[in-house]
Amino acid sequence: MAAKFMAARATSFIGVLRDIAGHSADRRFAAFRFLLLLGAGLGATGSAFAIGMGTEEARHLLVRTTFGLTMQRVRDFSFLTHEQAVSRLLSEGNPAASKPPPAWVDEPVTPFRTFRNATAEERRRLQDRDIRRGLELRAWWVGEMLDSPSQLNERMTLFWHGHFTSSQQKVRMVQLMYRQNQLLRKQATGNFAELLHAVSKDPAMLVYLDSASNRRGRPNENFAREVMELFTLGEGSYGEADIREAARAFTGWSIELDTGEYLWRAPAHDAGDKTVLGKTGNFDGDAVLDILLAQPRAAEYIVEKLWREFISQRPDAREVHRIAAAFRTSRYDIKTALRELLGSGAFWAIENRGNMFKSPADLVVGTLRQFEIPVGDPTPLALLMGALGQNLFSPPNVKGWPGGTRWVNSTTLLTRKQFVDRLFRTDDSPSEPDADRRNLNDFATANGVGRLNVEERERLAKSIAGMRFDSEKWLAHFPVTLAGDGETVRRIVLAGEPAGGLPAMMANRELVRLLALDPVFQLK
Repeated sequence: MAAKFMAARATSFIGVLRDIAGHSADRRFAAFRFLLLLGAGLGATGSAFAIGMGTEEARHLLVRTTFGLTMQRVRDFSFLTHEQAVSRLLSEGNPAASKPPPAWVDEPVTPFRTFRNATAEERRRLQDRDIRRGLELRAWWVGEMLDSPSQLNERMTLFWHGHFTSSQQKVRMVQLMYRQNQLLRKQATGNFAELLHAVSKDPAMLVYLDSASNRRGRPNENFAREVMELFTLGEGSYGEADIREAARAFTGWSIELDTGEYLWRAPAHDAGDKTVLGKTGNFDGDAVLDILLAQPRAAEYIVEKLWREFISQRPDAREVHRIAAAFRTSRYDIKTALRELLGSGAFWAIENRGNMFKSPADLVVGTLRQFEIPVGDPTPLALLMGALGQNLFSPPNVKGWPGGTRWVNSTTLLTRKQFVDRLFRTDDSPSEPDADRRNLNDFATANGVGRLNVEERERLAKSIAGMRFDSEKWLAHFPVTLAGDGETVRRIVLAGEPAGGLPAMMANRELVRLLALDPVFQLK
């Protein structure tokens, strides 16, 4: 396999050399630049041309850590070593969103008493308004995933959303969901200890896990249980008595009902001694969180989740222990954990490539970014992702999205294929506006939005019609003879060899379409 790989590279290399002389200065420059890129690719196999980690290594890093690689990014990263590439990724983190949010995020929240005292008709109107706002918020986030220059930060924001789960269905006040997103975004690659303390007092979390009703004499154990089981330690690292005692410590953490802001209610706090994980004292909630963070298991648990996000579904216990030790020593600096994880031999191992299903966000956003497909209104994409099982701001339960092989079943696999096929339909094929409208209604229903009105359907169907693959523009990234090298295109499109084999044809639109429809395209 290695000999065949090298022979194919050498053939492409020689072909480019032969063709350079017959083109314009701009074309010769583009070809020469791609020769350097190809040299980097040869370098990945140990050739004397080695000047960086190469295209396949760059592709692997970017497809795992961003929402879709772009050809420019593959080129740039191919010239870097593994260490340089990881450092560059970590330095690009910018917690600020690049797109303005919906205007209503700064409006006052609708007080709980307004819902409670409303008539059935008034309550329905308020609920419909918030459902539509929720969809608008999801579309805003998809747009951010598409265009954010801080792709690793964006991916980590989604990771923490699945870890510190809250759902619009229960929280209801959509502004609180937006504020939580900003909190997760701010600490996405920051400090886990600070994030844990902040999200534990976040109003959306207080509502979602019933902390707002946790008070002295009537402790609610929901948050205390989940902060141990899902947020810090995992099952088997605590007992029921620890949960009961911790719940007492969290009493008094509440929200102001008219504004939705965090509120400390001192009279509701249990000021007695508590015993949590062998420690006894007059603990409040922050003290309990510090006790949890002091457990070696906390760092290991987070590293295991990061391993499943970036490497494979089977964490290596020895490597987890090593990375967790560095994580704890850094006082829970998330970039330290990511640097160790992405720099590990396991991350770069051949056997850990193409071994994970793309999430709906990976597939939908990643495909559009990779093939430079323009997006006007991202709302249809938010609906599609929800139909595929990843409804932003509404994970299925407190455990978040299960992920892995559960992203794909007979229904979602068909929808995934239809999405890809729709994007790569030939330029002269007829559009399918009626099918798009039906799909939009189905997706909206699956997202809990309900049927769209005529104006919404037409607007969103028009947006879908504009999402078309420009093959000429994209294939121009492969200068001179490399534009006819199907294997070169395959290495960019797929994480491995296609299940259906590589078609014996030039690299044209149909080849790209066949590769994108290959089952391996569903993997990363």
